[in-house]
Amino acid sequence: MSTEKKISVDAGGGNRGSFTGKIGFVLAAAGSAVGLGNIWRFPYLAAKYGGGIFLLVYILLSVTFGFTLMVAEIAIGRKTGQSPIGAFRALDKRFTFIGVLGAVVPMLILPYYSVIGGWVTKYAFGFMTGHMTEMATNIGESTYFGMYISNVWEPIGWFALFMGATALIVLFGVQKGVEKVSKVMMPVLVVLMIFIVIYSFCTTDNVWEGVVYYLKPDFSKFTYMTVVAAMGQLFYSMSLAMGIMITFGSYMKKDISIENSAHQIEIFDTGIAFLAGLMIVPACVAYDPSQLTKGPGLMFGVLPKVFDNMFGGAFIGTVFFLMVLLAALTSSISLMETVVSTVQDKWKLSRRVSCLIVFGISILLGVLSCLGYSAWDDILVFGKFAILDFFDFVTNSVMMPIIALCTCIFVSFILKPSVVIDEISLSGRFRLKGMFSVIIRYIAPVCLLVILVFAILEGVGVITV
Repeated sequence: MSTEKKISVDAGGGNRGSFTGKIGFVLAAAGSAVGLGNIWRFPYLAAKYGGGIFLLVYILLSVTFGFTLMVAEIAIGRKTGQSPIGAFRALDKRFTFIGVLGAVVPMLILPYYSVIGGWVTKYAFGFMTGHMTEMATNIGESTYFGMYISNVWEPIGWFALFMGATALIVLFGVQKGVEKVSKVMMPVLVVLMIFIVIYSFCTTDNVWEGVVYYLKPDFSKFTYMTVVAAMGQLFYSMSLAMGIMITFGSYMKKDISIENSAHQIEIFDTGIAFLAGLMIVPACVAYDPSQLTKGPGLMFGVLPKVFDNMFGGAFIGTVFFLMVLLAALTSSISLMETVVSTVQDKWKLSRRVSCLIVFGISILLGVLSCLGYSAWDDILVFGKFAILDFFDFVTNSVMMPIIALCTCIFVSFILKPSVVIDEISLSGRFRLKGMFSVIIRYIAPVCLLVILVFAILEGVGVITV
């Protein structure tokens, strides 16, 4: 790529919003990375794939594979000063399709993620109003959670409330909305998690047995699937390949270190996931270890029972679901901000109009996901997936690995790693540029191809992860 081309795309953000500084950027990006996947998916995967050995693999992948993809996306966003579609178009029009795919992913994720956010809101409200025992008790052969999501209207109402709160925050813009809320929510989230861990340790019998189970490496459970599962968790946990880091990078000032910021986001993301494991795994081992691998049902079906049997469970359960609600909101805000930014850049609309358009589309798609568990529960896509599960499979298991793979190929052989390295070096020496070049060109594409193949094989039922 010519020097003239590289200079011409160095937009620096134009008249778009920007973060006030490094702390605002890091907390907003960390808020995006930290979400429901960290708090319920990470603990059950860690328990399933060997505890300590899974943690070790996850951390190694985070500081190598995850770091490389993150700095590449942030640098692309900051260099062009645009959201995903505009960023790739500015760098090379032939590869605009990568940006288009990157813009579509958060638009598909936001509605169904907000449906789950509505579930969390419902449970937080239920615990706050003294309905813990009811939520922990089965009704006949059905769980409370199963009865709730099979209701037609109530899940739609809670989803709309969660979606409305997200839209309201995004409406206020980058500094007054996204940054300000993240600066409050992220520290509060960390404090609440530490409090729950300490409280659980002090009030739960046999809790140290669960701690050992969670932290001690079980090498007998280490297989290639341990690596695949850890890599898959890392992939969407760090908000990669969905346009978010490109969008946030476009709001980033030139004097902020991309390398240091990426390291700090990794620490937040991995630290929150680790704390989530300390919250959930030891308590479940103490009360019912057979429930550890229940996946999504762990949070809504199993944990209320754990809290109901715990001393002071009503209080600690309320704090827990409020904390999860904060985590869900920080991620939904970043998803919506990415989509709104794309709409603004593409059609030159105001933030208010863009927010209303995205809100309307999200409500329509979210209602479909709600109905997939109630009125339309007999509709299975490909005879296998409920509507929400299908959106999740297509985005997380298919589209995101493809986008990341295309991004690696684009940076390695079209744009060249030196362009990204130069952008990162604007705010100081890029200490890990050698590792970045090797991983982005040789290691990451192979890893992403493995993720894609195994994810599809799992999705169609050939293998079980």
